[in-house]
Amino acid sequence: MARTSHARKAVVIGGGIGGLAAALALHQRGWRIEVLERAPRFTEVGAGLAIQPNALRALDALGLGTPIRAGAFAGPPRGIRAARGNWLVRNDTDELERRYGRWVMLPRAELLAQLRTALPSEALRPGIEVRGVLGDGTVTHTEGNSAADLVVGADGLHSITRRSVWPDATGPRYAGYGTWRLIVKPRAVEGSVETWGRGVRVGYAPLPDGRVYCYVMVTAAEGVRGRLPELRRRLSDWHDPIPALLDDADADSALYHDTCQLPDLHTYVSGKVALVGDAAHAMTPDLGQGACQALEDAVVLARAMEQVTVAEGLAAYDRARRPRTQMIARRSRRIGAMAHRFGPALTPARNAFMRMTPRSAFVRSLAPVIGWTL
Repeated sequence: MARTSHARKAVVIGGGIGGLAAALALHQRGWRIEVLERAPRFTEVGAGLAIQPNALRALDALGLGTPIRAGAFAGPPRGIRAARGNWLVRNDTDELERRYGRWVMLPRAELLAQLRTALPSEALRPGIEVRGVLGDGTVTHTEGNSAADLVVGADGLHSITRRSVWPDATGPRYAGYGTWRLIVKPRAVEGSVETWGRGVRVGYAPLPDGRVYCYVMVTAAEGVRGRLPELRRRLSDWHDPIPALLDDADADSALYHDTCQLPDLHTYVSGKVALVGDAAHAMTPDLGQGACQALEDAVVLARAMEQVTVAEGLAAYDRARRPRTQMIARRSRRIGAMAHRFGPALTPARNAFMRMTPRSAFVRSLAPVIGWTL
């Protein structure tokens, strides 16, 4: 890979997927890297991750695409079922893979581990909480200050980077539903499937070790977490294997979050600061593109910095990423609205519309999202 003529320094705030990927992409181009993570360790538990073809191409740019593909092939999503099991959308999986490439499902922690081990250990600084960020590249944190030629804000939905540098930006908004995320014991499942009911969606997919990743999106008031026993009762008559998967779920390891989205920012860059991932464009999970877009952000940001000034690189990054990520966020919101805002009277009409949609139309509709190349 091309390297800069001198070692510029980047401080990356946040040690999640977007932050570690940005750090690795810049490190591979000769940048000195400092990754600040407030958690005591660089780790994550309890959730699975679908890496779609566009994100695999981003991982190819980082040199990680081949090992990820080798260990975690899951195939394209099979489609969407109704609660009783009949298909609403049945994907042409062969055509999806032929046109766009492979899909992978793996635990999020596994991808984080691969990113982390590709970085020099001295660049990783866990247990540090950032207090503020200035546009001149100064980062104030619990161990003092760090100065950088580039600051990458990869600190998520409630980003301190965004609040510091974009103080007037509108904060995250609740999307109207909460999301459970579960990894359950090994069980044979047919592949990656999502099921739509009235105000509830359930998805499941096999992980490489035989366990199953499940998610459940439930219309709910903000801040009101339901209980797994209630969820099991509500979905007890849904098609197999959903009741069994929920019976296998462990309440202690189940994750639940209010689902939020970030209103569009007018720019992702300011001074020496760039936002990536959820800090820039947190989106609902309806297209499964949150982590995928963070990976794209990371490699585009690093490439934009090649052989140019930081200001020029940041301007190029913003031009490339803001329109695309905001388009995907809008699409994701529309799917969430279709899934959760149809009452009992309109749900049958929604389902009928989905059944009548040609397979070819669905395949073509994915091109702007997963057809991306670097």
